[in-house]
Amino acid sequence: MAENGIVLVSGGMDSLVVAALANQECEKVYFLHLNYGQKTEDRELKSFQQIVEHFQPADSLIADVSYLKNIGGSSLTDESIAVKNHTGSNEVPDSYVPFRNAHLVTIATSWAEVLGVGRIYLGAVEEDSSGYPDCRESFFRALEKAVDLGTKAETKIKLITPVIHKTKSAIIKMGKKLDVPFQYSWSCYRNNDIACGVCDSCVLRINSFKQAGIKDPIPYNINIDWQEEIE
Repeated sequence: MAENGIVLVSGGMDSLVVAALANQECEKVYFLHLNYGQKTEDRELKSFQQIVEHFQPADSLIADVSYLKNIGGSSLTDESIAVKNHTGSNEVPDSYVPFRNAHLVTIATSWAEVLGVGRIYLGAVEEDSSGYPDCRESFFRALEKAVDLGTKAETKIKLITPVIHKTKSAIIKMGKKLDVPFQYSWSCYRNNDIACGVCDSCVLRINSFKQAGIKDPIPYNINIDWQEEIE
């Protein structure tokens, strides 16, 4: 019998594709979503609920970790830091939420140990992301060792990162083959209604759909030529 798995589902397109992969590989899947006080929390939660409705996992959990908003330090959570337009900089952007993925894995591990689940799936992307330090494969391998040390001897949990070395355009092509509902996913850092089209995440998403030769099904607040990339 195939292993069961927990999928961290943010509402973004990477975790959506990973959810589809896990749904194929596992006997049962469980979806976990975190509300952490992000500015697009309402829209991401709506995406999660639509994705749950689509895949019908064995169970789903929404965890509130709004203390990350109180900690601040990120334009995604801190009202004193505006979400900037795309700049093309290679530096770690201020949208980085300090050590967020560790919080995600910690909660997923607690749930996995209770459920007896052996896999935790994450949609982290190292090579084509915004340069977040907690999206690196080395980070997840180290975290996997910590999970092993911090759980019961009989508990064996693997952190599965199937798209970590893929480009966003390759992930989109994979999702197309899996027939994932990209119209339910949300990437914009700024808006909860219509994607702004100019923040780092929007530009990366738009360019990736263009590279994949596929038109993004979500609406944007700007006119987009789907043949030309945004600088």
